[in-house]
Amino acid sequence: MKRKIIEIDVAKCNGCGVCIPNCPEGALQLIDGKARLVSDLFCDGLGACLGECPRGAIRTIEREAEPYDERRVMANIVRQGAGTIRAHLKHLKSHGEFKYLETAVACLKEHGLPIPELEDPAKLSGGCPGTLAKKLAGKPEKALGGGASALRQWPVQLKLLNPAAEYFDHADLLISADCVAHAYGAFHRDFLAGKILVILCPKLDSDIESYVEKLAEIFRRHEIRSVTVARMEVPCCGGTVAIVQEALKAAGKALEINIKTIGIDGEIQ
Repeated sequence: MKRKIIEIDVAKCNGCGVCIPNCPEGALQLIDGKARLVSDLFCDGLGACLGECPRGAIRTIEREAEPYDERRVMANIVRQGAGTIRAHLKHLKSHGEFKYLETAVACLKEHGLPIPELEDPAKLSGGCPGTLAKKLAGKPEKALGGGASALRQWPVQLKLLNPAAEYFDHADLLISADCVAHAYGAFHRDFLAGKILVILCPKLDSDIESYVEKLAEIFRRHEIRSVTVARMEVPCCGGTVAIVQEALKAAGKALEINIKTIGIDGEIQ
């Protein structure tokens, strides 16, 4: 299958090993003085090791790789003790990988091992600043204009969003295709004011199945007041609506979707 996975630039790697402890899954090892990805099966592609490399030798790419195997990962992790088990579960939870988390917990139960208590991922500190959940003040609708931002939270990209973030409680969601804000000049004033924003691209983003699951988890965890979907008129952008519909179905929720379609000329259709 084609998926995101870690790649190491061996020319940049100096073998310092700083990345190794930050991969509880055991996908990285020092071999012949260089960090190496030893198994596709152990790399989840979430990038826990990325920010730890002082040489910038690690990046995430998309390539053909064996599917990540949570059960094989857990077989390796349980041998490393409670600290590593907790780090792995925290890693999965903070990235919203709830299916893998359920599998990991099931493996612990099967081995008769205790399940560590985890902090609310919405309150976890550390890690990449780009994924740290923040609630923003936003601007009152009457003040919008002259470039004022109506953004009420960070991050906004669905891949980075934490389904447990408190700003989803009783939220009016705006789920927007990436291009809409660039095509429609009054995006903040007319669409975003008072809403929590989720952005995605149904054509270029690769892991649509995980998008459906993450949105479904948001719908399961929170009372969502309304859902607005903003899409472009081009046919491929219709996938934005389909993703939301599938997520609502998976979550067992029956919310009406208010669809806004923007033409490539920047006009509402």
